[in-house]
Amino acid sequence: MPKTVTLIATSAMGLESVVAREVKDLGYENVTVENGRVRYEADLAAIPRSNLWLRTADRVKLLIGEFTATTFDDLFEQTKALAWEQYIPEDGAIPVTGKSVKSTLYSVPDCQSIVKKAIVERMKQKYGLATHLEESGPAHRVEIAIHKDHAMLTLDTSGAGLHKRGYRTGQGEAPLKETLAAALVKLTNWRPDEPFVDPFCGSGTIPIEAALIGQNIAPGFNREFASEEWDLIPYNLWEDAFNEAEAAANYDQPLDITGFDKDQRMVEIAKENATESGLGEIITWKQMRIEDFRPSSSNGYIVGNPPYGERMGDKEDVEKMYQAFGQLMNNYPSWSVYVVTSNEDFEKLYGREATKRRKLYNGYIKIDYYQYFGKKE
Repeated sequence: MPKTVTLIATSAMGLESVVAREVKDLGYENVTVENGRVRYEADLAAIPRSNLWLRTADRVKLLIGEFTATTFDDLFEQTKALAWEQYIPEDGAIPVTGKSVKSTLYSVPDCQSIVKKAIVERMKQKYGLATHLEESGPAHRVEIAIHKDHAMLTLDTSGAGLHKRGYRTGQGEAPLKETLAAALVKLTNWRPDEPFVDPFCGSGTIPIEAALIGQNIAPGFNREFASEEWDLIPYNLWEDAFNEAEAAANYDQPLDITGFDKDQRMVEIAKENATESGLGEIITWKQMRIEDFRPSSSNGYIVGNPPYGERMGDKEDVEKMYQAFGQLMNNYPSWSVYVVTSNEDFEKLYGREATKRRKLYNGYIKIDYYQYFGKKE
């Protein structure tokens, strides 16, 4: 059993630095930022802790090995040379997924098949088996990822993606991933003792993520992970991680978080999701248009994902709403406003250039995060 491991927290493009900060906040120092991922060295306890605590990462993967492969023989031999028996028990199920980008070995099904064969050969040798592997035990999902002939073999420790917190019972047409919503909050200077408003709350993801952050609740606390069933990680490490998360939560932290939307149906869905997350009593929900918003305190934060207006019939309505929003917030210069949208005319319509602008991705849609810093009173 390895004492230290190399972990890879995968990330949406543009969020790597946010994920890296979270990893460092967990106490892991040897952190390298790469495109779409953050790599770090840690002990086995980091697997439960990372899965429980990383708000903005997509998955936590365990690196088994990496090498250059330009032929199927290369791929087979170098995969077989890795110490799979240190990570996967004799009865472990070994599904293999794959991807290949700009590489000589471009057939993903062939790569998956060869990797699977190589692992099975290695395991049979090491466990002294004459016949096939039973694969009746817990799944250890292997991924072969090849980019420009560089092959990377990992085990997925998370199972379902980390955005699946377990609280979303309903959603709208274009839901924001929970991991991205958490990143939008973490990219602000908001503190839990300040008002927080999402005026386009939809199914409530941004306010719920803000409340989880505000009370320091581990985002993975109410779900399960694939590696909980692995022999590799002693169960006391999982117990320790859950106990640490329970002790760290500050359920008594008062919060002033409001989500509103012009669609009453979405407000009801948001309420249900908040209840499912255990935050039903903490967030205020309203049916209201942005034009009718009147802040009751002098300072605060607005974080919103308004409609983008990409459908022809919606474009004009959305543009008018952006204009009304900008005119309204002119009256409240001490409030900070953070808006994510794919509409490239947002600043012009809102009536002001953003203090900062950050390029992100909502799935495959390129979006910009417009940040207007309030003048604090």
